Parts: sequence; structure tokens; C-alpha cells
Amino acid sequence: MEKKIWLSSPHMGGGEMKYIQDAFDNNWIAPLGPNVNGLERDLENFLGENVHVAALSSGTAAIHLSLILLGVEPGDSVICQSLTFSASANPIVYIGANPIFVDSEKDTWNICPEALEEAIKDGISKGKKPKAIITVCLYGMPYKVDEVTAIAQRYDIPVIEDSAEALGSLYKNQKCGTFGDLGVLSFNGNKIITTSGGGALTLKNIAFKKQAVFLSTQAKDDAPHYEHTTIGYNYRMSNICAGVGRGQMEVLPERVLQRRANHQFYEELFKGSELFSMHTEPSDDYYSNHWLSVVQINPQSDISTEHIMQTFAKHNIETRPIWKPMHMQPVFKDAGYFGSDVAENLFDYGLCLPSGSNLVDDDRERIAEVLQRLLV
Repeated sequence: MEKKIWLSSPHMGGGEMKYIQDAFDNNWIAPLGPNVNGLERDLENFLGENVHVAALSSGTAAIHLSLILLGVEPGDSVICQSLTFSASANPIVYIGANPIFVDSEKDTWNICPEALEEAIKDGISKGKKPKAIITVCLYGMPYKVDEVTAIAQRYDIPVIEDSAEALGSLYKNQKCGTFGDLGVLSFNGNKIITTSGGGALTLKNIAFKKQAVFLSTQAKDDAPHYEHTTIGYNYRMSNICAGVGRGQMEVLPERVLQRRANHQFYEELFKGSELFSMHTEPSDDYYSNHWLSVVQINPQSDISTEHIMQTFAKHNIETRPIWKPMHMQPVFKDAGYFGSDVAENLFDYGLCLPSGSNLVDDDRERIAEVLQRLLV
């Protein structure tokens, strides 16, 4: 059996153990400590733009806290990009609010500004102005930041920027994770860097960071005993996981270049092909980390996504369909939706290819051999 080629597996940099060992040596085996504070500083230094960071247990926790900080309550409406992983939308339901899903546009595959404004106007006409907009940088690709920001400001609606997949990506030379009123990062095991499990909330307001840390540590009031006047959550990142993250931050720029090199490998492979087209930057304003390299299969082709996946699987190579849009998910069947069929078509014909920063030349040769058979 040939060695498994994973879609996107963890890739250690070598520096992680010194931070973990330090935590053990000093008995900081807790959801706080020097590594947590250090990882937050590392991220703040990397992101710039006067952003504050709260390290949390997951990106999902970051979205949930974002909604709470913005005052979203049961019965409120929250707009969310439909073409995304369910973690972008699930916290809306945690709150008891109502998700309103919006289609993608064809350039970046992210939230469509026209459909977004239609959704906002519809809510206002019904006396239900949306309380927040959740944008997504799909597979590392920045969304149309200028257009979406202008719409959000026009209607005075805050933006939660879900950059869980986009650490290291830029729009007009500004880092993703710094555009929204609040931003979300993920360090899940398959992300461009990992803490095994974890995430972060990026905030422009230091008071918001203090509130986020307070809520993420069970909302314990300042008292000699355990006093609680607010519902809190066990959402803080552990000092051990943060140690992994500190080591990973040392190699983040290298990981971005490695992922982008994978994307370039596929671009060269598909050059002139009528079967595959890559999900790539629409202009020089965009710089994607290409967390995952994704292709769209020509709908006129006789080859299906399923056939391609099965062919790769025979060679022990993992591939995956792109995210199934949220408005097509059974759990969200009653949610509102605005747009056309862009997200649906992308789901029907989109495929994620092996993209790990730890791919080696032998892996790429095996992938190329399978693809070349399909391209004949």
C-alpha cells in the first residue's frame, strides 16, 4: 500500500518542544500562562494594525464570543456567508439568533456584495435589521473587503471576519484577520499552523479583549470567592497548546510560501486544461495563503467530482469536496437565503486537492500521475 497523502496534515516546525518543555518545567499546565500570553503577543506582532488578540480553545468559540460582544440576542438576525464550514454559522444558533445566508460571487467565491445588500434591505423592510455580518475568507482567499465594508458601514452593521482559514493572507497588503470589527482565527490540526486544537479572537478595542478573556474564563468576578454576575464559558486556550502555537508561529511565513508553492504546482499542471480551473486570486489586490488548493471541474466534462475522488482514493490520496453551502444543509433548511446558484454550482463542481506544507516531491509526482491520467 502506498503511503497516505493527506489533504492537509499538521506540520511541526521543530521549535514547539522548547515552549512545551518550559510549561512542564514551570508546571504551567493550565488554561493560562506565559505561552498563552506569548502566543497572543506573537500574533499581535504578526498582524499589526493595532490589533489585540485573545487566544481561545477554538475558532468556533471566537465566533460565539464575537456575537456576544456585539450584543446579539435571541431572535436577532445575523447574516452569514453560505459557502463555508458549519462552524461559521453554528454559533448564531447557540445564541438563539436566526442565520440569514448569502450566496458567493464568482471572483473570490466569498460573500456576494449585491446579495448581501439585498439581504440587509429585506431585513430592514421587515423591521429586522441584521445585528452582524459574518464574512469568510474561503480556503485562504480574502473576500471583497472594500465592497463589503462599504455596505456594512452604510447600514451601520458590524462585521465578524472569519479568517479561520486565512492566517497569512492579505488584501491590499493588509493581513486577513484585521478587517472586521472582530476577527476569527483557527489553529485546528488541519490549518496552516496548529495548536492541535485552538483559535483566536482579534479585536481592535482593548476593552473588548478584556471582556473576551473574562467571558472565556467562566466570567469570574473580582471577588475573594467565586462570584458570577454573567454567564461565562470555558473557552480559554491551554498553556500547552499555546506552546505548540508559539513554535508554529516561528515558521508561519515559510508555511505560507509552501502552501502557495503547492498552488503554483497545480496551476502549472492544469495550464491549458479545459477540465480544471483553479480557485485563484482575481487581481494583485489579493494574496491568498492557499491553505487549500481548490479546483473547479468543467460542468461540460464527462468526468464527475466523485470519479476523481475515487481515482485518487485508489492511490491512497485524500481529496475532498468543497464545503456544502449552509443554505443546503438540512439543519438550516428553514433559514433565509439571498442570491442565486453560485455557491451551489461551486459545491457541485469544486474539489479540494492535497495542500499540506509537508508535501514532498515524491508526493507531488504521485498526484501529478493521477491527474495526468484524468487530463488525457
